[in-house]
Amino acid sequence: MLSPKRTKFRKAHKGRIHGVAKGGYTLNFGSYGLKAQEPARITARQIEAARRAVTRHIRRAGRVWIRIFPDVPVSQKPAEVRQGKGKGSPEYWACRVKPGRIMFELDGVDQDLAERAFELAAAKLPVKCKFVVRWGEGS
Repeated sequence: MLSPKRTKFRKAHKGRIHGVAKGGYTLNFGSYGLKAQEPARITARQIEAARRAVTRHIRRAGRVWIRIFPDVPVSQKPAEVRQGKGKGSPEYWACRVKPGRIMFELDGVDQDLAERAFELAAAKLPVKCKFVVRWGEGS
């Protein structure tokens, strides 16, 4: 699973995800992409599950790019613990995704195979996704 090697701070504020993606909204590497349609926090486990779904469906043909990285530590307090006594310990890593962000890219396979692979990947993610094609590619 993806996680940063080191960070400046151990714990982060929850924050709000508002606005649209100001970068990473165009296809840069592959011919096909999976674009987020709504804001969400995507965990490292969800990214890995989506990646596995894509690579399994395309039978390791072509090439997959992951365009998001989980860099936000999400902390949780243990179950049945009283309020107060500080913030919980970091439990997992997440990535804040804004609408319009390209999360995965794919190349080296035909369009219908890519579309089905990204459909399977989208089922693993907590956001509504859209299949995008590079301009001038496919039908």
